[in-house]
Amino acid sequence: MKPNKPVQMAVIGAAHGIKGELRVKTFTGDPLALGDYGPLYAKDGRIFEIEDIRPAGDVVVVRFKDIRDRTIAEGLTGTELFVDRSILPPGDEDEFYHADLVGLAVRDETGAEAGKVIAVQNFGGGDILEVTFHGREGLLVPFSQAAVPEVDITGGFIRVDTIAAGLAEDADEDGRPDEPGHFDPKSRPRGPKNAGGNR
Repeated sequence: MKPNKPVQMAVIGAAHGIKGELRVKTFTGDPLALGDYGPLYAKDGRIFEIEDIRPAGDVVVVRFKDIRDRTIAEGLTGTELFVDRSILPPGDEDEFYHADLVGLAVRDETGAEAGKVIAVQNFGGGDILEVTFHGREGLLVPFSQAAVPEVDITGGFIRVDTIAAGLAEDADEDGRPDEPGHFDPKSRPRGPKNAGGNR
C-alpha cells in the first residue's frame, strides 16, 4: 500500500558497480537507519526493500531486493522514497515533520481561522509554509518562531503573527495598503529582522 501520509526518507542517486547497487541520499539522522523502517515506497506505489546498506561518504550504498542489474539500477536515479508518517516517532519540541504541518488550519492573532497550510517549501534559507489566507492562495510564510509562534498538531492548527509573517495589510509610503503576501521592493520593510529562517 502507498503511504496515506508520506514522509520522504531518501532519494536514489547513481548506480554503484555492476550488480545493481545504488548510491542513496538519506534524510534520516543516521543514514544507516534507513534500513530500519521496513519497505520504502515510490510515488507511483513501487515497493523497495533494502537487503544491504553500507556507508559511502555522505551517502549510503544500498542493494534493493530484486535489483541485480546496473541497467535497471540506472533507471531508478532520482526516485524519491517514502514511508508512512504513522511508523515514525514523534519529533522533539519545535521539530515537526512536513507531513504533520500540511493541512493544518491557519489562525490569526485573534484565534480566528483564516486559511490552511498547503505545502512546506525550502529554497535553501529555511522552511517556508505555503498557505491560503483569507481566500488568497500561494502565500509564503517563514517557518520561524516570530512568524509562527504556535504550532498545535493535536489541535490541528498553527497561529501566525500577521506582521512578522508578512500577511498584514500595512500602508506603503504612498498611502496604499500592501497586498498580503506580496513583496514590493519600494515599500518599507515589515516585521522584525529575525522573521525568517528555521524555528
